[in-house]
Order: sequence, then structure tokens, then C-alpha cells
Amino acid sequence: MPNVLTLSGSPSAQSRTATLVRHVGELLAAERHDVRHIAVRDLPPEALLAGDATHPEIREAVDAIAWADALVVGTPVYKAAYSGLLKTLLDLLPQFALAGKTVLPLATGGTPAHVLAIDYALRPVLTSLGTDSVLRGWFVLDRHVTTSAEGSAVVATEAAEGVTETVGRLIDSLAAPRQGLAPAV
Repeated sequence: MPNVLTLSGSPSAQSRTATLVRHVGELLAAERHDVRHIAVRDLPPEALLAGDATHPEIREAVDAIAWADALVVGTPVYKAAYSGLLKTLLDLLPQFALAGKTVLPLATGGTPAHVLAIDYALRPVLTSLGTDSVLRGWFVLDRHVTTSAEGSAVVATEAAEGVTETVGRLIDSLAAPRQGLAPAV
């Protein structure tokens, strides 16, 4: 089964974005994908802000991205764009770090007015990192994601079907043979 890295770009310790991304990771793991998770907020801020790609924890994050066949990239939407924290990590990646990878963007926000941030802010950056496969992303209102008393994600009925369908598209994409890729030499 393909390897999937879930990446949460939220700076918040009580993040609905991180909760949603972990939920998606659990859905993928239930389908027998090998799933790893990175919360960008847990990476050393000094190394991120200084652009220090040689820092051991940053190097581990870059290696995890290289390991993955697919990435689920989650971000809260601030001022009509993805988080600056996520941007600091994306800026450290090699130019073609996402080549050959499928990417599923997810976003959370307080109003449906932010839904276009996926296509107009995040998608171009992901594409510039070499992927030819950015799937149609999914936006979830903050109020539709909570955490249960046991610590598991609770996705409201209004959002759950869309999240499940989005994960299904990723699973289908990973199961489909890649067309037009030259064999490695």
C-alpha cells in the first residue's frame, strides 16, 4: 500500500485543522495505508524561520515528505490564504520535492468565504513543488470539527460525507496506475 504523510500547518495547540488531518490519516490507515503525521508547529521555529534545511528535525520532515507517495496537507485559512507556518516549511523543500506525489489539500476556516484559498493560494505552491497531481481539495468549517472527550475527532454530519468522499478520491488515485511516467533509469 502507498505511504501517506499527513501534514498539519496550524500553529494552534488546540487545532481543528490538526484534528481533521489526523481524522483523515485514521481513515487512510483503516484502508491499510502506512500513514505518518507531522505537525509543523512541533518543528523548531528558529530553524523554520532561518530557513535551516540542515537542522536534524527539519531534515527528518523533508525525509518524511520524500518517503511519502501522497501527502495530505491541512491548513487553517487566515486572511484568505494558508498559514504562514505551513509556508515556512514549504519554502524549505527542494524545488521538486513533490514530484511524482499525489497531494490532497484540506483547509479549515470560520466562513465559507475562505473556500477558494485552496485553489488560489495553496494549489499553486504545491504545483510549483513539482506535483502534477493536486487533487480537488476540501474545505471544512471550524465549527464542524471537534474533539470527543476520549480525544478522537468528531466531524459533524454536514462535513463528514464530503471528507469521506475526498479521502475516497485520494485512495482511488493511489490505486490507479500512473499514466505517462517514464520508468526510473
